[in-house]
Amino acid sequence: MEPLRTLLSVPGNRQNMIEKAGSLPTDVLVLDLEDSVPAAEKATARAMVRDAITGPALKGQRVFVRINSIGSGLMEEDLEAVITPGIDGINIPKPNSADDIKKVEAIIERLEKERGIEKGHIKLTPWVETAKGLINAFEIASASPRIVGIIFGAEDFTLDTGMQRTEGGEELLYPRTMVVVAAKAADVIAIDTPYNNFRDDEGLIREVTLARALGFEGKYIIHPSQIEPVNQAFHPTFEEVEQARRTVEAFEAAEAQGFASTSVDGRMIDIPQANRARKLLMVADSIERRERGSG
Repeated sequence: MEPLRTLLSVPGNRQNMIEKAGSLPTDVLVLDLEDSVPAAEKATARAMVRDAITGPALKGQRVFVRINSIGSGLMEEDLEAVITPGIDGINIPKPNSADDIKKVEAIIERLEKERGIEKGHIKLTPWVETAKGLINAFEIASASPRIVGIIFGAEDFTLDTGMQRTEGGEELLYPRTMVVVAAKAADVIAIDTPYNNFRDDEGLIREVTLARALGFEGKYIIHPSQIEPVNQAFHPTFEEVEQARRTVEAFEAAEAQGFASTSVDGRMIDIPQANRARKLLMVADSIERRERGSG
Protein backbone atom coordinates (compact mmCIF):
# COMPACT_ATOMS: atom_id res chain seq x y z
CA MET A 1 0.00 0.00 0.00
CA GLU A 2 1.29 3.46 -0.87
CA PRO A 3 2.18 5.57 2.19
CA LEU A 4 -0.22 8.30 3.29
CA ARG A 5 1.90 10.03 5.94
CA THR A 6 1.19 13.56 4.74
CA LEU A 7 -1.84 14.84 2.82
CA LEU A 8 -1.23 18.54 2.16
CA SER A 9 -4.35 20.62 1.57
CA VAL A 10 -4.11 23.48 -0.94
CA PRO A 11 -7.05 25.83 -1.68
CA GLY A 12 -8.35 25.11 -5.17
CA ASN A 13 -8.80 28.81 -5.94
CA ARG A 14 -5.18 29.81 -5.21
CA GLN A 15 -3.20 29.39 -8.43
CA ASN A 16 0.13 30.44 -6.94
CA MET A 17 -0.17 27.97 -4.08
CA ILE A 18 -1.10 25.13 -6.43
CA GLU A 19 1.90 25.78 -8.64
CA LYS A 20 4.31 25.90 -5.67
CA ALA A 21 2.87 22.66 -4.30
CA GLY A 22 4.05 20.73 -7.34
CA SER A 23 7.58 20.44 -5.96
CA LEU A 24 6.72 19.70 -2.32
CA PRO A 25 7.60 16.28 -0.82
CA THR A 26 4.13 15.49 0.49
CA ASP A 27 2.88 11.94 0.00
CA VAL A 28 -0.40 13.31 -1.40
CA LEU A 29 -1.38 16.76 -2.59
CA VAL A 30 -5.05 17.53 -1.93
CA LEU A 31 -6.57 20.30 -4.02
CA ASP A 32 -9.48 21.55 -1.95
CA LEU A 33 -12.84 22.58 -3.35
CA GLU A 34 -14.61 22.52 0.00
CA ASP A 35 -14.04 24.60 3.14
CA SER A 36 -11.07 26.66 1.94
CA VAL A 37 -12.96 27.96 -1.12
CA PRO A 38 -15.62 30.69 -0.69
CA ALA A 39 -19.03 29.92 -2.19
CA ALA A 40 -18.66 32.64 -4.82
CA GLU A 41 -15.43 31.04 -6.13
CA LYS A 42 -16.48 27.39 -6.34
CA ALA A 43 -16.85 27.40 -10.14
CA THR A 44 -13.53 29.20 -10.60
CA ALA A 45 -11.83 26.72 -8.29
CA ARG A 46 -13.21 23.74 -10.24
CA ALA A 47 -11.77 25.06 -13.48
CA MET A 48 -8.45 25.92 -11.83
CA VAL A 49 -8.15 22.48 -10.25
CA ARG A 50 -8.99 20.71 -13.50
CA ASP A 51 -6.35 22.74 -15.36
CA ALA A 52 -3.79 21.97 -12.66
CA ILE A 53 -4.46 18.23 -12.84
CA THR A 54 -4.07 18.11 -16.60
CA GLY A 55 -1.17 20.60 -16.77
CA PRO A 56 2.57 20.09 -16.25
CA ALA A 57 3.00 21.73 -12.82
CA LEU A 58 1.84 18.73 -10.78
CA LYS A 59 3.46 15.95 -12.78
CA GLY A 60 4.95 13.41 -10.41
CA GLN A 61 2.61 14.31 -7.56
CA ARG A 62 -0.14 12.04 -6.28
CA VAL A 63 -3.11 14.38 -6.62
CA PHE A 64 -6.39 14.01 -4.76
CA VAL A 65 -9.27 16.49 -4.78
CA ARG A 66 -11.47 17.23 -1.80
CA ILE A 67 -14.92 17.70 -3.24
CA ASN A 68 -17.87 19.35 -1.52
CA SER A 69 -20.09 17.10 0.58
CA ILE A 70 -23.06 15.22 -0.80
CA GLY A 71 -25.41 17.41 1.22
CA SER A 72 -23.99 20.59 -0.30
CA GLY A 73 -25.56 19.97 -3.70
CA LEU A 74 -22.16 20.62 -5.32
CA MET A 75 -20.70 17.13 -5.30
CA GLU A 76 -21.74 16.07 -8.81
CA GLU A 77 -20.50 19.29 -10.41
CA ASP A 78 -17.19 18.86 -8.63
CA LEU A 79 -16.73 15.30 -9.88
CA GLU A 80 -17.75 16.18 -13.43
CA ALA A 81 -15.09 18.90 -13.42
CA VAL A 82 -12.13 17.07 -11.88
CA ILE A 83 -12.38 13.42 -12.88
CA THR A 84 -9.81 13.52 -15.64
CA PRO A 85 -6.54 11.74 -16.48
CA GLY A 86 -3.96 12.80 -13.91
CA ILE A 87 -6.16 12.61 -10.83
CA ASP A 88 -5.39 9.87 -8.32
CA GLY A 89 -8.07 10.18 -5.68
CA ILE A 90 -11.07 11.92 -4.15
CA ASN A 91 -11.46 13.18 -0.57
CA ILE A 92 -15.10 12.75 0.51
CA PRO A 93 -16.13 15.10 3.34
CA LYS A 94 -18.85 14.33 5.89
CA PRO A 95 -20.18 10.95 4.72
CA ASN A 96 -22.64 9.46 7.19
CA SER A 97 -22.96 5.97 5.75
CA ALA A 98 -21.74 3.51 3.14
CA ASP A 99 -24.55 4.70 0.87
CA ASP A 100 -22.88 8.12 0.66
CA ILE A 101 -19.66 6.47 -0.51
CA LYS A 102 -21.49 4.38 -3.09
CA LYS A 103 -23.14 7.49 -4.56
CA VAL A 104 -19.74 9.07 -5.15
CA GLU A 105 -18.28 5.81 -6.41
CA ALA A 106 -21.03 5.33 -9.00
CA ILE A 107 -20.32 8.73 -10.55
CA ILE A 108 -16.58 8.09 -10.56
CA GLU A 109 -17.03 4.72 -12.28
CA ARG A 110 -19.11 6.32 -15.02
CA LEU A 111 -16.64 9.13 -15.55
CA GLU A 112 -13.63 6.79 -15.57
CA LYS A 113 -15.26 4.83 -18.38
CA GLU A 114 -16.28 7.94 -20.34
CA ARG A 115 -12.86 9.60 -20.01
CA GLY A 116 -10.53 6.72 -20.67
CA ILE A 117 -9.26 6.29 -17.11
CA GLU A 118 -8.36 2.80 -15.94
CA LYS A 119 -11.23 1.33 -13.95
CA GLY A 120 -10.52 1.54 -10.23
CA HIS A 121 -7.55 3.91 -10.62
CA ILE A 122 -9.17 6.71 -8.63
CA LYS A 123 -8.94 6.01 -4.89
CA LEU A 124 -11.10 7.34 -2.06
CA THR A 125 -10.28 8.82 1.35
CA PRO A 126 -13.53 9.55 3.21
CA TRP A 127 -13.57 11.81 6.26
CA VAL A 128 -15.07 10.83 9.60
CA GLU A 129 -16.29 14.16 10.96
CA THR A 130 -19.87 13.71 12.16
CA ALA A 131 -21.46 11.73 14.97
CA LYS A 132 -23.20 9.45 12.47
CA GLY A 133 -19.98 9.10 10.54
CA LEU A 134 -18.16 7.92 13.66
CA ILE A 135 -20.87 5.42 14.55
CA ASN A 136 -20.69 4.10 10.96
CA ALA A 137 -16.92 4.46 10.57
CA PHE A 138 -16.26 0.79 9.77
CA GLU A 139 -19.18 0.70 7.33
CA ILE A 140 -17.74 3.78 5.61
CA ALA A 141 -14.15 2.50 5.63
CA SER A 142 -15.18 -0.81 4.04
CA ALA A 143 -17.76 0.56 1.60
CA SER A 144 -15.54 0.34 -1.48
CA PRO A 145 -12.31 -1.35 -2.60
CA ARG A 146 -11.24 2.12 -3.78
CA ILE A 147 -10.86 3.31 -0.18
CA VAL A 148 -7.22 3.50 0.90
CA GLY A 149 -7.67 5.48 4.10
CA ILE A 150 -10.13 7.31 6.32
CA ILE A 151 -9.47 10.76 7.79
CA PHE A 152 -10.59 12.02 11.17
CA GLY A 153 -11.83 15.63 11.05
CA ALA A 154 -11.85 17.08 14.57
CA GLU A 155 -13.19 20.56 13.81
CA ASP A 156 -16.43 19.45 12.16
CA PHE A 157 -16.76 16.52 14.56
CA THR A 158 -16.66 18.74 17.64
CA LEU A 159 -19.05 21.18 15.96
CA ASP A 160 -21.48 18.36 15.16
CA THR A 161 -21.34 16.83 18.63
CA GLY A 162 -21.19 20.04 20.65
CA MET A 163 -17.87 19.07 22.21
CA GLN A 164 -15.62 21.89 23.33
CA ARG A 165 -12.35 21.89 21.33
CA THR A 166 -9.40 22.18 23.70
CA GLU A 167 -5.66 22.64 23.21
CA GLY A 168 -4.88 19.34 24.92
CA GLY A 169 -7.41 17.42 22.82
CA GLU A 170 -8.56 15.10 25.61
CA GLU A 171 -12.09 15.21 24.18
CA LEU A 172 -10.80 13.62 20.96
CA LEU A 173 -9.25 10.48 22.45
CA TYR A 174 -12.39 8.36 22.03
CA PRO A 175 -13.24 9.37 18.43
CA ARG A 176 -9.58 9.12 17.39
CA THR A 177 -9.40 5.60 18.79
CA MET A 178 -12.64 4.62 17.08
CA VAL A 179 -11.37 5.89 13.72
CA VAL A 180 -8.19 3.85 14.09
CA VAL A 181 -10.13 0.72 15.07
CA ALA A 182 -12.48 1.13 12.10
CA ALA A 183 -9.57 1.67 9.71
CA LYS A 184 -7.67 -1.37 10.97
CA ALA A 185 -10.80 -3.54 10.78
CA ALA A 186 -11.28 -2.44 7.16
CA ASP A 187 -7.54 -2.81 6.37
CA VAL A 188 -7.10 0.82 5.33
CA ILE A 189 -4.88 3.62 6.66
CA ALA A 190 -6.01 5.83 9.54
CA ILE A 191 -5.18 9.51 8.94
CA ASP A 192 -5.30 12.02 11.78
CA THR A 193 -6.98 15.42 11.87
CA PRO A 194 -5.12 18.61 10.87
CA TYR A 195 -3.13 20.56 13.45
CA ASN A 196 -4.24 24.10 12.76
CA ASN A 197 -1.54 26.09 14.57
CA PHE A 198 1.09 25.70 11.85
CA ARG A 199 3.53 27.98 13.71
CA ASP A 200 3.62 25.69 16.75
CA ASP A 201 6.21 23.05 15.86
CA GLU A 202 6.36 21.60 19.35
CA GLY A 203 2.58 21.22 19.49
CA LEU A 204 2.57 19.53 16.08
CA ILE A 205 5.22 17.00 17.11
CA ARG A 206 3.40 16.33 20.37
CA GLU A 207 0.15 15.66 18.51
CA VAL A 208 1.77 13.50 15.82
CA THR A 209 3.53 11.45 18.49
CA LEU A 210 0.16 10.79 20.14
CA ALA A 211 -1.44 9.99 16.80
CA ARG A 212 1.22 7.42 15.95
CA ALA A 213 0.91 5.85 19.40
CA LEU A 214 -2.84 5.49 18.81
CA GLY A 215 -2.25 3.70 15.51
CA PHE A 216 -2.60 6.48 12.94
CA GLU A 217 -0.23 6.18 9.98
CA GLY A 218 -0.62 9.67 8.54
CA LYS A 219 -1.91 13.19 9.10
CA TYR A 220 -3.84 15.71 7.05
CA ILE A 221 -1.79 18.92 7.00
CA ILE A 222 -2.49 22.52 6.07
CA HIS A 223 0.93 24.11 5.58
CA PRO A 224 4.15 23.11 3.75
CA SER A 225 6.17 23.64 6.95
CA GLN A 226 4.36 20.64 8.44
CA ILE A 227 5.46 18.19 5.73
CA GLU A 228 8.95 17.31 6.94
CA PRO A 229 8.22 16.85 10.66
CA VAL A 230 5.12 14.76 9.97
CA ASN A 231 6.84 12.64 7.32
CA GLN A 232 9.67 11.97 9.74
CA ALA A 233 7.35 11.21 12.64
CA PHE A 234 5.60 8.49 10.64
CA HIS A 235 8.84 7.11 9.17
CA PRO A 236 10.17 4.19 11.23
CA THR A 237 13.57 5.09 12.64
CA PHE A 238 16.77 3.23 11.73
CA GLU A 239 16.76 1.67 15.21
CA GLU A 240 13.13 0.54 14.84
CA VAL A 241 13.84 -1.03 11.45
CA GLU A 242 16.95 -2.85 12.71
CA GLN A 243 15.09 -4.12 15.76
CA ALA A 244 12.25 -5.33 13.54
CA ARG A 245 14.68 -7.16 11.24
CA ARG A 246 16.33 -8.89 14.19
CA THR A 247 12.92 -9.81 15.58
CA VAL A 248 11.75 -11.37 12.31
CA GLU A 249 15.02 -13.22 11.77
CA ALA A 250 15.00 -14.64 15.30
CA PHE A 251 11.36 -15.68 15.10
CA GLU A 252 11.78 -17.36 11.70
CA ALA A 253 14.83 -19.24 12.98
CA ALA A 254 12.82 -20.44 15.99
CA GLU A 255 9.91 -21.40 13.75
CA ALA A 256 12.21 -23.49 11.56
CA GLN A 257 13.13 -25.45 14.69
CA GLY A 258 9.50 -26.04 15.61
CA PHE A 259 9.08 -23.27 18.19
CA ALA A 260 6.34 -20.61 18.21
CA SER A 261 8.30 -18.17 20.34
CA THR A 262 11.84 -17.01 21.07
CA SER A 263 13.58 -14.07 22.70
CA VAL A 264 15.52 -11.03 21.52
CA ASP A 265 17.49 -8.93 24.00
CA GLY A 266 15.76 -10.69 26.87
CA ARG A 267 12.24 -9.99 25.57
CA MET A 268 9.89 -12.77 24.52
CA ILE A 269 8.91 -12.78 20.84
CA ASP A 270 5.85 -14.69 19.66
CA ILE A 271 3.52 -14.45 16.67
CA PRO A 272 1.97 -11.00 17.42
CA GLN A 273 5.38 -9.38 17.97
CA ALA A 274 6.79 -11.01 14.84
CA ASN A 275 3.82 -9.84 12.76
CA ARG A 276 4.14 -6.33 14.19
CA ALA A 277 7.81 -6.32 13.14
CA ARG A 278 6.92 -7.56 9.65
CA LYS A 279 4.36 -4.79 9.26
CA LEU A 280 6.87 -2.14 10.34
CA LEU A 281 9.33 -3.43 7.73
CA MET A 282 6.61 -3.28 5.06
CA VAL A 283 5.77 0.31 6.02
CA ALA A 284 9.44 1.30 5.94
CA ASP A 285 9.88 -0.36 2.53
CA SER A 286 6.84 1.37 1.03
CA ILE A 287 8.09 4.75 2.29
CA GLU A 288 11.57 4.16 0.87
CA ARG A 289 10.10 3.21 -2.51
CA ARG A 290 7.89 6.31 -2.46
CA GLU A 291 10.80 8.60 -1.61
CA ARG A 292 13.06 7.06 -4.26
CA GLY A 293 10.30 7.44 -6.85
CA SER A 294 9.55 11.06 -5.98
CA GLY A 295 13.25 11.88 -5.85
